[in-house]
Amino acid sequence: MDSDTTDDQPSDCCLRCGKELRLGSDACYLIKVEAMADPSPPVISDVDDAREEIERLLAQMNDLSPQEAMDQVYRRLSFYLCGPCYRQWIEHPTG
Repeated sequence: MDSDTTDDQPSDCCLRCGKELRLGSDACYLIKVEAMADPSPPVISDVDDAREEIERLLAQMNDLSPQEAMDQVYRRLSFYLCGPCYRQWIEHPTG
């Protein structure tokens, strides 16, 4: 799915098993996930440290596309799961 600052249009298939879902007729779940980088400001002790940190971050981002850089800061996804896949996912969302 493409990332964006608004909801993606989810497919009407279960993202885990691929089962075609009849929205409004099947027991299915719309899942919305919002992820963002740590919003806490970095801990920097002095101006030289700040300069070094900025240079390090810029070097790290040098080979990224604008979209890849944005995906590291903020991402919102929407997708459907069928009933069985939802029950598995909700109990173990990270794997």
